Amino acid sequence: MLLEQIQQTNDIKKINPKDYPLLAEEIRQFLIEKISVTGGHLGSNLGAVELTMAMHIALNLPEDKIVWDVGHQSYTHKLLTGRREGFDHLRKYGGMSGFPKRKESDCDSFDTGHSSTSISAGLGLVRARDIQGKTNTVVSVIGDGALTGGMAYEALNNAARMETNFIIILNDNNMSISENVGGVSKYLNNIRTSNAYLDIKDNIYDALRNTRYGDGVVTGVRRAKNSLKQLVIPGMWFEDMGITYLGPVDGHDVNGLVRVIREAKRRKNCVLIHVLTQKGKGYAPAEKHPARFHGAEPFDVATGVPVKKKTKANYTDIFSTVMVKLAARHPDVVAITAAMPDGTGLKRFRKAYPERFFDVGIAEEHAVTFAAGLAVGGLHPVVAIYSSFLQRGIDQILHDVCMQNLHVIFAIDRAGFVGADGETHHGCFDLSYLSMIPNMTVMAPKNGKELEEMLKFAVEELDGPCAIRYPKGTACTDMEEHDEPLKRGRSEVITPGSEIAVLGVGSMVSVCQKVCREIRDHGIARSTFVNVRFVKPLDTSLLDRLSQNHSLLVTVEENVKSGGFGEHVSAYMEACHPEVRVLPLAIPDHFIEHGTVDSQRMKTGLNVQAVLDAVEQSWEDIGNNRK
Repeated sequence: MLLEQIQQTNDIKKINPKDYPLLAEEIRQFLIEKISVTGGHLGSNLGAVELTMAMHIALNLPEDKIVWDVGHQSYTHKLLTGRREGFDHLRKYGGMSGFPKRKESDCDSFDTGHSSTSISAGLGLVRARDIQGKTNTVVSVIGDGALTGGMAYEALNNAARMETNFIIILNDNNMSISENVGGVSKYLNNIRTSNAYLDIKDNIYDALRNTRYGDGVVTGVRRAKNSLKQLVIPGMWFEDMGITYLGPVDGHDVNGLVRVIREAKRRKNCVLIHVLTQKGKGYAPAEKHPARFHGAEPFDVATGVPVKKKTKANYTDIFSTVMVKLAARHPDVVAITAAMPDGTGLKRFRKAYPERFFDVGIAEEHAVTFAAGLAVGGLHPVVAIYSSFLQRGIDQILHDVCMQNLHVIFAIDRAGFVGADGETHHGCFDLSYLSMIPNMTVMAPKNGKELEEMLKFAVEELDGPCAIRYPKGTACTDMEEHDEPLKRGRSEVITPGSEIAVLGVGSMVSVCQKVCREIRDHGIARSTFVNVRFVKPLDTSLLDRLSQNHSLLVTVEENVKSGGFGEHVSAYMEACHPEVRVLPLAIPDHFIEHGTVDSQRMKTGLNVQAVLDAVEQSWEDIGNNRK
């Protein structure tokens, strides 16, 4: 096998060019086999095989630098840099990351995980190179979906003014996670499908080749700054900015890609290579359903069907169902997402109410302020975005929504630990950054049924901005019999008691239920068990009542400790009831790597046994202090 000949960086350069198609096929089969077991980002990686091979052939790594946008398409890059064995533990705790990691390899030049960052980071590497008098090549790879992100535009504008080499490769597969939307997508599609351009180009090249000096003239035309494309596609956007445009190029032709990359290396300015690829190429199920294989669970290779069959609804499913019901009852309810209609559960809403659904592309900042405008216009917008991606819209939430006290509802999926995607995708900061903003109401449901009730409450009862954060995965069905009506800023006491009060937030409520059961069963204390429900406003009336017959309050949240619910409780109790001890249990002040959610909770002390041990130790300390 050719793949076995690649043991370390640059070994691909030993492969005969005629064998490149065979190597590409071996890489695809390897990725399909491994990801079918571990899960991971399959579609994007299958589409980028030849492109990655060409970069490794045309560049000299690690001296030259590749910056991957998002980075979920970097599996072939990892293979070609000697990390084949790492695929057995891909995205597992202690194993290889599914994204570029500088600590893994000196060929991973920049850690990535979020969209639209590669051009900015690459530009920084270019400027650092020039200041230090180096001559290495820097390549930023960005997808057509990521190009819709505002940060990418800012970087392009900056890069256009450079008089030094910088290569941007636009990997255009006509998709992000879901279908691309917006003007950029339309513009690129016009380039892809410009038959007139392609026909004229081919006809002129053929005519020139039939002349005495044909081949030389064709080569000269290809290399000219004012290329043939400019003659037949005047006003090309990138060229008008000052960026040399090369393409479109077949993204599955290794030799053609190598030639154009080497041509780009000779330029003394910013060059954009427009590469056309097919997401999921080489595996029929991924070609047919690319969105399904964006982040795939383990699957059967023959059919593409997930190995683990879905038997229960997840939180996203519940959100999806409730949104359609609410829209039927309230014609002013509209839904917004940022390139994630499938992932956020809004696909059904889009089908039922297309005129009330808005996919703004990878543009979270715009999504938030757009929602603010809709609210001012008299509608009730629901913005559905993953927790880690909503971080990009903090300024807009603060300035455009909360400062005006607008009724915008944020449905925050993937809150807390997300498992295999790791630190770039954990939703561990939302309780902190949302609760610091005036006028914001922040909720977290204990189970799927309560998520439904919170959504209804947010639409029908609240006025002003609010956020509901819920985790990834199967919806909890515990404690459904406890369904006290929602009141803003009021918690739900599930089990009253004394001495120790355990206050669980959202996904941690089921953990706290088990902890309280252990506390009672072992005769440690007559504990009170509380479902917090509202992180903001703080239920100070409950805290006042608990202070009367409790010596220890334990808060448990799947959020960073700094600025979280526990710190707010601690500050209130210190000011008003200093005699009561508060034990805030939360995610510590460091980033948590990829793995299973269970392993991440164990590592951070948020599993049942760790919480119980912490409570017992704190209770013992209180007892010793009284002696």
